[in-house]
Amino acid sequence: MALSGQQGEQDIGRPALPDPLTSAPRSPVPAPAPAPRPDEKWDLPDGFAWVYYAENGSDITKPVIMADASGLGRSDLGRLHRGLETGFPFLSGLRHRGRTVILLGFDERSASLMDNANAAITAVQRTIAEQRDHTRLTVGGFGTGGLVTRYALAKLEHTGADHCTGLYFSYDSPHRGGVVPLALQAFAHFIPGPENDLARQLNSPAARQTLWRHYDAGTGAVRPDPEREKFLDALGRFGHWPQLPRTIAVANGAGDGRGLPLPPGDLALKINGPVFPGTALYIQGAGDGVRVADLKRLLPPAAQRITTDGFPELDGAPGGTLDTYRLLAERLGAHGAETDLRHPTVCAVPSVSAVAIRDLGRHDDLYADIGGLPPEQSELDEFHCSATNTGHTAITRDLCTWIMDRLPA
Repeated sequence: MALSGQQGEQDIGRPALPDPLTSAPRSPVPAPAPAPRPDEKWDLPDGFAWVYYAENGSDITKPVIMADASGLGRSDLGRLHRGLETGFPFLSGLRHRGRTVILLGFDERSASLMDNANAAITAVQRTIAEQRDHTRLTVGGFGTGGLVTRYALAKLEHTGADHCTGLYFSYDSPHRGGVVPLALQAFAHFIPGPENDLARQLNSPAARQTLWRHYDAGTGAVRPDPEREKFLDALGRFGHWPQLPRTIAVANGAGDGRGLPLPPGDLALKINGPVFPGTALYIQGAGDGVRVADLKRLLPPAAQRITTDGFPELDGAPGGTLDTYRLLAERLGAHGAETDLRHPTVCAVPSVSAVAIRDLGRHDDLYADIGGLPPEQSELDEFHCSATNTGHTAITRDLCTWIMDRLPA
């Protein structure tokens, strides 16, 4: 039943951002088959793991540890497994090549990346203890899972521990920062009532450590959050990156500088009522005093204009994408709201961030033709970008086979 007034406005924020790898499809599809039973299940500090032996295997050989991305709540490794088989059979392809796959999940995906690194560290140590061959490990993750494992390996090296890892990989991980539109960040905190799921996720330690710019609802400040600075400082103390393994990364975004067809300043989503009537969210433009949102609500009555200073055109940047405004429009529609959705999809992880080659603050850097840059300008040993901009952490043949061809022998 559709709601109106304050209760309807409060309920809008219940869904958080779409989960990478496990987001609902745009059109109905048959219910996916349940994930197969893992060969082992591990309980870990701040997390857990499912272990899948290689095809016809009976123990851990040629191990590949893959960490879940951030979100809200406990990891669902069954959904992660299904996500890794959607678009391209990545997990089963690894097992077919004789690899043990270890899916690493977290008790709370929105917790501090440094806390969730405890699960990664223990998973690496247990894998080493139980491995039956001498192949060096492959360790990495999807989205923020790539940051968690990057931190974990660097910390192990700093303490003098041997992580026995030959290859570190990240899959569309925000090494130079991720992006959630400031319009949406402000709207999440504009929703009345107790803190909603969307605001809670955006205010979580993981989001504050990851986002290039974070909206502080208490002060209205837009800045790198102190939690991000704390995380980057800790990484710096550990050498920024693991030094012993080869480091590689893939980006779901294009590497040729071509962004999304999103005119800066264009209307992304307008709400015509009965909830938040007159609220409008806009595509991020460059410059100072740039309007990104006009927020209006019924109870308690309020109106607020949100502007940004010194931002580049982030929403349309080349990168891995999320259907951010589509999700919001669907939630609004479920409560009887009339919406005008013009641009459902925006950039979430710019390509230059995923391959750690440029920062996000300047337009020319954000839209750089990565293929035309000297590859040694990246912090990584090797990287690969998609031919076109695809969904954040979308599993594609191109990216997955590129990673599999570089696994330790």
